[in-house]
Amino acid sequence: MNIQNLTSFFKWCTIINGSLLIIWTLCCILAPDLLYRTQSIWFPISRETFNVVIYSFLGFFKIVFLFFNVVPYVALLITGRIAE
Repeated sequence: MNIQNLTSFFKWCTIINGSLLIIWTLCCILAPDLLYRTQSIWFPISRETFNVVIYSFLGFFKIVFLFFNVVPYVALLITGRIAE
């Protein structure tokens, strides 16, 4: 596997996971009541606990997205430019 393949792989990982992060964030901002009602059908949870869990998981996903997708992609872009 060469650097171009890895760069392409991380580019698409960044695009796909970034899109998921944006969609999920928009859902949390635009339809929090719908999310809570949907989840409270399956899991009996208070609204305060739901807010803490959903925003904690959103923050965790953002950190993992940056660390495992964006940083390797940028590093590969930099090393690809240096190698040329």
